[in-house]
Parts: sequence; C-alpha cells; structure tokens
Amino acid sequence: MSQRGRPPKPVEQKRLLGNPGRRPLPDVAEVAVIAGASSVPEPARSLGSDGFTMWHRVWSAGIPWLSPHTDVELLLMLCESVDERADLVVRVRELGDNSDRRALRALNSEISSALSLLGFTPTDRTRLGLAEVKRESRLEELQRRRDSR
Repeated sequence: MSQRGRPPKPVEQKRLLGNPGRRPLPDVAEVAVIAGASSVPEPARSLGSDGFTMWHRVWSAGIPWLSPHTDVELLLMLCESVDERADLVVRVRELGDNSDRRALRALNSEISSALSLLGFTPTDRTRLGLAEVKRESRLEELQRRRDSR
C-alpha cells in the first residue's frame, strides 16, 4: 500500500518550527536519545570490495545522523546487496540471461529502498529534517564565480 499525501514531519522539525500544527508532541523528557557515531565503525560481517566501499561511503556521508546501534543491520544488508549486485552485473554482461536481468532490477530497487530508508535521497534528508535542497539562483552563481577568482 502506498502512502498518500506528504510524509509526516519528524517531531524534531516540528519543535524547531514551534509546532505549527498545534498537535500534542511527545514530552522531551520521554524521548530516547540514540547515540550517533563518532567515526566509521568496522562492519560486523565480512564484505566484498564493493560492499566495503559502500560501507565507508555511507558512513562517511551519513555520520551526522546514522547510529551504529540502530542502523548497522540495514546498512550491512545494503552493502551485502551491493556485493551481490556487482556479481550479478558481471553475469548479465557475460550471459545476458533475462532472469538475471530481472533479478538485477529487483536488487537495484532494494538498494534504492535501503538508501532511502537511511536518508540518502534529497527527499528523505528533508523529511528527516537533515537538509534542504536549494537550487542556486543565477545571482548566487554569479557571486560565487566572482568570489572564486
């Protein structure tokens, strides 16, 4: 079942905005704080080279919001899928089997979904209250070019 309308705003974002909807929010004293990572942790399971590269890329980019306690299993599954994808890409290129192509498409979808769940799309980062994608205006672009000289 697909979700309709806008995704819900995170509670943290509602607090920052002063709770514009005036709906009751959880008491701050009752909210559990999840400790974030201070560095890239080592994976708990062995990964291939593509999966290990993805592990470091995701942790390096997502260290401000990823937790080594709650996000690690999803991230491990993502990296294992990336390793599996690398093998499957080789098989598709060599054999061109349609069932392998379908499996590759399904795996691509799983990888995209996991990246989304971890906050690695512009929409998900905004929904999580982590970032807002803003297009640079023509004036800002000209000012940036002038300042870089």
